[in-house]
Formats: sequence, C-alpha cells, structure tokens
Amino acid sequence: MASRQNRRLTRDARYGRYEGGPDPLAPPVDLSEALDAIGEDVMGGTSPERALREFLRRGGQTQRGLDDLMRRVAERRRELTSRNNLDGTLQQVKELLDQALLAERGELARNVDLDDGDRALAEMQLDSLPPSPAAAVQELGGYDWTSPTARQKYDEIKDLLGREVLDQRFAGMKQALEDASDEDRAAVSAMMRDLNQLLEDHRRGTDTPEQFDAFMAQHGQHFPSDPQNVEELLDDLAARAAAAQRMRNSMTQEQRDELDALAQQAFGSPDLMGQLGQLDDNLRALRPGEDWGSSERMDGEQGLGLGDGTGVFQGIADLDALAEQLAQSGPGSDLADLDLDALQRQLGDEATVDARTLQRLEQALRNSGAVKRGTDGQLRLTPKAMRQLGKSLLKDVAERMSGRQGARDLRRSGASGEPSGATRPWAFGDTEPWDLPRSITNALVRTAADGRSGPGVRLTIDDVEVQETEARTQACVALLVDTSFSMAMEDRWVPMKRTALALHTLVSTRFRGDDLQLIAFGREAEVMDVEQLVGLDAMWDKGTNLHHALLLANRHFRKHPTAQPVLLIVTDGEPTSHLEPNGQVWFGYPPDPVTIAVTVRELENAGRLGAQTTFFRLGDDPGLARFIDAMARRVDGSVVAPENDDLGVAVVGSYLGARRGGASLFSDGWSG
Repeated sequence: MASRQNRRLTRDARYGRYEGGPDPLAPPVDLSEALDAIGEDVMGGTSPERALREFLRRGGQTQRGLDDLMRRVAERRRELTSRNNLDGTLQQVKELLDQALLAERGELARNVDLDDGDRALAEMQLDSLPPSPAAAVQELGGYDWTSPTARQKYDEIKDLLGREVLDQRFAGMKQALEDASDEDRAAVSAMMRDLNQLLEDHRRGTDTPEQFDAFMAQHGQHFPSDPQNVEELLDDLAARAAAAQRMRNSMTQEQRDELDALAQQAFGSPDLMGQLGQLDDNLRALRPGEDWGSSERMDGEQGLGLGDGTGVFQGIADLDALAEQLAQSGPGSDLADLDLDALQRQLGDEATVDARTLQRLEQALRNSGAVKRGTDGQLRLTPKAMRQLGKSLLKDVAERMSGRQGARDLRRSGASGEPSGATRPWAFGDTEPWDLPRSITNALVRTAADGRSGPGVRLTIDDVEVQETEARTQACVALLVDTSFSMAMEDRWVPMKRTALALHTLVSTRFRGDDLQLIAFGREAEVMDVEQLVGLDAMWDKGTNLHHALLLANRHFRKHPTAQPVLLIVTDGEPTSHLEPNGQVWFGYPPDPVTIAVTVRELENAGRLGAQTTFFRLGDDPGLARFIDAMARRVDGSVVAPENDDLGVAVVGSYLGARRGGASLFSDGWSG
C-alpha cells in the first residue's frame, strides 16, 4: 500500500522555478568573452565602468544583451498601443442595447393581446430614443418592457457597467461578479465603505495594524495579491487607479461623457460611483507620485473594456518602467534592481532568463576580482583581469603565428636550456620538449574520467606537459611604443596596446627570467607598467621623442649587463622632438637635423650594447620607410611593416626569434 502511494506521489510531483535565492543548479557564468570585450574597450580609452555597461548592453555571441531586451520591450509596447482601442465597453453596451430593442420590437409586433394604443405608444417611445447609447439607456430606465429577453439584455447593460467600473479598480472583479446575486453586490458595497474608512484613517494617521488585519480577514478575497500591510495595499490600488485614469485621459471627450453617463446606471446604484470617487480621492492624496496625468494614442481595431483597458495601461506602465531600468542610465542604476516579475509578465520566460543571466554575469564580474573600485570611486581593471586579457590576446597571436609560420617555427626542442626534471602544462611560447609519459598519462586519465571506451587514446593540447628547463640565456627587452597623436588618429592606439599586453603576458608567464620594460614615447618618453599603458587615454600632443625613449631603453640594458638586449620599436613617424641636456623637451617639425642626430647617436649606443633591434613601421609613408630602413642598417637591425591587426604577431615573433639568438622570425621588409 505504501509502495503504491509513493509511486503515486512520484508521478504527481511538479517542479517550479527556484525562488530561494540564486539557483544552485544554474551553470557557471563564462567571464572570458566579457573580460575580452571589456579589455578591448578599456584599451580604446573607455572607462572600465562604461566598458562593463557596454558589454551588458551589447551582449556576446551567445548571450543577448540589454539592447535586445529593450527592443523587445519597445515592440511589446507598440503592439499594445497599435492593436487596441478604447471603445470596447461602449461597443458592448451598444450591442446589448440593439439586441434589447430588436427583441422588444419583435414582441410588440407579435403580441396580439397588446392594446393597439399601448403598442403604438411603446413603438413611438422606442423610435424617439436619442442616438447616444448612454442617453438611450437612461431614458429606458422607466420603460415597461413587454419582452422578457429585452428586459434581460437591458439588465445585462447595468450589470456589465457595474462589473467594468469595479474591474478598473480591482483586477478580476468583472469575472468574480458575473451572475452575482444581490448579496454579492452588497458585500462589494460593504468592502468599498470599509476600504475608504481604512484609507481615510491612514491619511489621518489613526489607522492600526489590527484594523488592517480585520479588513483583510473580512474582504481579503477581493485582493489576490495578498498585501501584508496598508502600504502594500495602497501600492496595488494606486497603480491600478492611476492606470484607469490614464485610460480615461486617452479617451475623447465624447467617450468620457458617454461612459460617465452610463456609469450612473451601474448595478442600478448611484452610490457605487460615489464610493469609487471617494476611493480615487484617497489614492491620489496618499500616492501623488503615481502617473495620473499622461495618456496614450490607442488606434487599433480591438476594443478594450474598462477593466481590460486598465490592465493594458498597467502593462504599458510596466514596460515604461522596464525600459528605464534596462537603460541603466540613471545615477546608481543597478541590474539587480530589474523587476524580473514585470519582465516575465510582459515578455515571458525567455526574456526573464536572459535578464537573470545578465544579472549573474555582472555580479560575477564584480566578484571575480577582475574589476575593483578605486579610492576615487571609479572601477579599474585589476592585475587578474590584465592577466586574463593578456592570455586571450596571446592566444590570438599564437593562432595567427601558427597560420603564418607553422608551429614548428615557434617551438624548438631544448631551445631554452637543459631539462631540470620537473614538468608543467604546455602553454603558448614554450620551447621545451614534450614529456611524453606525462602527456599520455593525462590523456588516459581524462578518457577514463569521461567514461569513454574503445581502442586508442586521443591526445589533446590540454593533455600535453613539457619538461622544465634551466635557462641558458636571459633577455633584457625594451618595447618602445609610439604614443604620438597620429597613432590615435590612424586607429593604431588599440593594436599598440594589444601588442604590449600580449608581449608582457608572454614574458611574465613563459620567460620569467627575461626583463621587459615598456616605454611610451610621444612628446617625451615614460616608462610604464602594463596596467598604466593599457589604461592610457589617446594622446593628442604633437611630438615623437624616440631619442628620450632610447635613453630609457639603454639605461634598462645597462642594468642587466649579462642579459641579451632586445630592442623593439613601434612607430608611425620620424622623430620630431628630443631631450636637451638641461632636461627640457625640444620639438620641431619637419624633423630638425639635431633631433635626427641625437636619436641616431642613442640608437648606435644601443647597438654597441649588443641590442638586437627591430623596427615595426606602421603606415605607408615613403619618407618614413626610407628613414627607418636607414636607421635599421646603422645597427644591423631589421624592419617589419605589419598591418595594424598583425602588429602583435610581428612583435612577439621578433622577440621569440631574438631571444634564441637568431634573427626575427620575419624577413626584412615583411608586410602583413
């Protein structure tokens, strides 16, 4: 017996949406795409805060963003306003009135027992009815109907009006009072009196929790939202009453006059309208901040009744609030404040899932340590985010280099030194030999964990481990990047930053014995850490002070006398400024012979220190090409002329070639 009950309970089980906080079964959020996109925007000069907002707005390849949700909100709003009109109740009244008159005229014509004088009087009264439905209903209030069907239709008009005006203030009342008895209507009248008394006491501050509890105990069936106190009750009632007022504002004056006249006939009780008017006065006084004054143009074909129309106007208010929340434009805007219940009501489950995922993504980004708020209150990318972004950029460089050169050109067995006995997972830039036993063991363990069976083992790149080696050589690297205004003007700013970050990541993760210094040179030069360079705004000062940058690079080389100097220079212009002996910056255009002379002299100093030099020339200016070629020949260096998108590939390839004691991986004059 117990077993049958257990089986029945199992079959009847139903699962709903998890509502106890964050869904414990939700898949983890993938932050890699978001961090890449945010990092790109930051390198382009966007603040981290704005970059985060922009990603949430755009979304990713698999994740729809706020813009898509806003588009769906706008489409839903257009649908509501273009599909409906506000004549629904008036049309229903007119149809019922026409049916009543048709039935009455038929009865007058068929009833042979009716006195001819009475018949003639009745027909004259019906023929002289005013064209206004409201006036006709009012004039028929004292008419002695001969047709039972006609009387029923006329009574339905009063019943319909009563239910509609109540449904405007209390959602669902139209259905609840269908076929209602006199006792039901009396109960509604009692509820209205008690409600107005409660609200008036609340306006005066004399209401008590016990009074509210007693009200809900007696009339709670009329409030399905189950408010827990007077304030929640007020929120529900005021929102619907304001929507009803906006609907009224949207009607023509003729429509308002007709409905006002008809409403007096509701349930045959003028007292009802008095109670509703008192309710509206209380709600306006207690919730003046609601939108009581706006209107909408509704010119569709589907007529709305008063209750349904009020619901539509509440829906429009929901959509307007959602649009404001999704815009995230106000001070203190937070995706956590997004009303998911309203979103679900208006757009359905799919939109709610998208919004909830964006909320989780934003929270995960803030909690991941990728961004932090500084002492000035602004968000900044953390070193952790820089490492993640650098790995992504380096991966992209690796894929591009593999396509151009072939993997065999980038990894040479034993190039970094002799095996130390330790192993580690393979990563881009590794030149150490594979440890085959460890790699195959990793593949076997992974295959067993995946539950796969069958002959053979499939080796993936994640299985590969390489032998740790003791470094034979150490490189001292100076990457000089041009930050003059032309770099920003010609869209070379972001490729320059991507290159610097990719090289920094490679050196800091795969060649930790090397020492990399990043030097930015515009009107003057400055040594920068990678975070400072990545966050650098576009510089609009004129001047290309390669002389100052070479001075800093040579100082870096002299601090590491036992290391192999590697000089990498990224520029799109000839030197136009230099550092005077007194420390002042001198600028002149076109390039002054003194500027050229001191720059060449400092480049030759780098050559005497043994620096392997590569120029990365950006742009197609023939004069720049001749100048760079001449500079490179003076120090037996090389020149690479990459496209913007290939700058990272060129610089990383040149570094890898130089540190193994050879030439650049790219021939002289290589062009992407």
